[in-house]
Amino acid sequence: MKKIILSSLVVLGLSTAAFAQAGADFSALDADGNGELNLAEVQASMPDVTAEQFAAADADANGELSADEFAKLTEAPAQ
Repeated sequence: MKKIILSSLVVLGLSTAAFAQAGADFSALDADGNGELNLAEVQASMPDVTAEQFAAADADANGELSADEFAKLTEAPAQ
């Protein structure tokens, strides 16, 4: 049981690290250079992001994420 919990924590830690790293590379993810990220651009480096997660992060509902909206998507969840 302890081994399973530890493994789960390691996986969660790695996922958070991947999100954090992606946050630093916003401009690199912006393939069309328009200053915002669409779902395809986000999923190119973060394939586990769902359309629902993307929509929840899209505060102005314009179908793209600004740098601030993307930062909120990639923030580590509160523990």
